[in-house]
Amino acid sequence: MLIEIGHVEAIFRYPVKSMGGERLEVAKLGWHGLDGDRRLAFRRIDDRSGFPWLTASKLPDLLLFAPHRREDGAQVDLPTHIRTPDGEEMPVFGEDLASEVGRRHGAPVQMMQLNHGIFDEASISVIAFDTVREIGRLAGRSPDVRRFRPNVVVRLLRSVPFQEDEWLGGVLSFGEGDAAAAITVTMRDVRCSMVNLDPDSAGPAPEVLKAVVRANQNNAGIYGAVTRIGRLAVGQTIRLRAPIEKRKGGERQYR
Repeated sequence: MLIEIGHVEAIFRYPVKSMGGERLEVAKLGWHGLDGDRRLAFRRIDDRSGFPWLTASKLPDLLLFAPHRREDGAQVDLPTHIRTPDGEEMPVFGEDLASEVGRRHGAPVQMMQLNHGIFDEASISVIAFDTVREIGRLAGRSPDVRRFRPNVVVRLLRSVPFQEDEWLGGVLSFGEGDAAAAITVTMRDVRCSMVNLDPDSAGPAPEVLKAVVRANQNNAGIYGAVTRIGRLAVGQTIRLRAPIEKRKGGERQYR
């Protein structure tokens, strides 16, 4: 059984990993998340680990770089230029941008493009505004969903913070009909120090992560796997097909 849980309050896409995001009214959900989401990232050239990508946890200033498209005919989902914190505009793949980011980081970096995106855990993330508001209250901060860098922000019908935990194993569908875009909720979003960083200044506020830990064991929002591609739009109804914990032939059953 499908249960209406709320509607799409906002949609965000982050063309370059850890840089400023774009707020969208409409987006295409593909098999690898939102088209154009985190398709670009800076690789730390001297890093030999399994995760060489430069993120704002290592360079908070990355949040202050703003990707945008300037050239007509450019690939619609990818930026052509980056505006630096100092207001300069530089081509995405230019040497000047790599040098500027590398200077701030203190080590050389290289811009990379991956067609399937560069994600920490999963290709789509969702959080309820009610959860963000509660964290802000506990932290003594105004609620700012951008701290949590979600793809989809939900406005719940039943205003209960951290309600996302109840969706684990279920399926969220966006919009009407059998062809509505859908994701399976695969895991809770375990938060890190990124949520402490102000999106407008990159200044730290440790009380934000402390509030998440205190309120919900460091979880806020969920990750999902795309199970049906389609269109996402602000205002769409969101429905949940919740899992039933029944064992029948070793398989989980769904309402």
